Amino acid sequence: MDRRGFLMTTGAVGLMAGIPHLAWGQEMDSLELFVPAAPGGGWDQTARVMDQVLRQDGLIGSSRITNVGGAGGTIGLPQFINQYAGEGNALMVGGMVMVGAIISNNAPVTLDMVTPIARLTGEYLAVVVPAASEVQSLDDLVAMMKADAGSVSWAGGSAGGSDHMLAGLIAQAAGVDPVAISYVAFAGGGEALAALLGNQVTCGVSGWGEFSEQVAAGALRVIALSAPERVPGIDAPTIREQGLDVELLNWRGVFGPPDISDDDRAALIDLVTKMDASTPWQEALAARSWDRLFLTGDEFSEYLTADTARIRNVLVGLGLAQG
Repeated sequence: MDRRGFLMTTGAVGLMAGIPHLAWGQEMDSLELFVPAAPGGGWDQTARVMDQVLRQDGLIGSSRITNVGGAGGTIGLPQFINQYAGEGNALMVGGMVMVGAIISNNAPVTLDMVTPIARLTGEYLAVVVPAASEVQSLDDLVAMMKADAGSVSWAGGSAGGSDHMLAGLIAQAAGVDPVAISYVAFAGGGEALAALLGNQVTCGVSGWGEFSEQVAAGALRVIALSAPERVPGIDAPTIREQGLDVELLNWRGVFGPPDISDDDRAALIDLVTKMDASTPWQEALAARSWDRLFLTGDEFSEYLTADTARIRNVLVGLGLAQG
């Protein structure tokens, strides 16, 4: 079965024929953007903003975005590895969520099997409730958890990811067993948002960008941010200023396939470096409250190794992974 029959594809632009091997500094005729998550979430948003900026700046000719959702990226990751190995014009969006999902699911396929290209952005997480909820503050939510942790349902991304970690860290800081909370994992941000808007869960946690439109429209209310201090443009208190010593920054980046040449790796790094320096990309970061955390190549690889160890320690401490 070929790639078209094997994967669910959305946002297709251009053709698959004639995949080139690129030298450093060349412009790309076509780019494959692989998103190991359902449409609507942070990785999908990142891929679509990248796609728009890269084509707007003339850095690529055509592109295709492919979504394969489930289990914090651990379903899509092996497909990316198997289907794109050796191809120099493909990028997979991923990040901290995938690192956590790989650890908590004890996945046999890891990010050691792909080629780190660049860490792009960071985003603080927001805790929100439906507009009609009686919960007015994080204190209210904590009081409910202390009374009956299982009665408070949290909508978020895949088990072991940053959303799950933040829910567990909040519970732990409040003196509640993090294993006892009712965390409802969704494959994509769109599904979690639908559960919140349908009043099917008590609260939700995700990157601010995934909730901002619904907060502005009055459908959701943000009760806390995971930032160390208040974020300009976001009218919400931090978790810390409400008495719990918790902060968390969710990073996102891009990875190339395994077995690509040194020239292809350099060309992909060059491509995202040009994108990062562009005005449209900087404007997109500001509009979505994404922090610029640009780091490429070997430095990104070193960061990934250190962050994987850090996340493993957090998950083990929360009872979400084995030591």
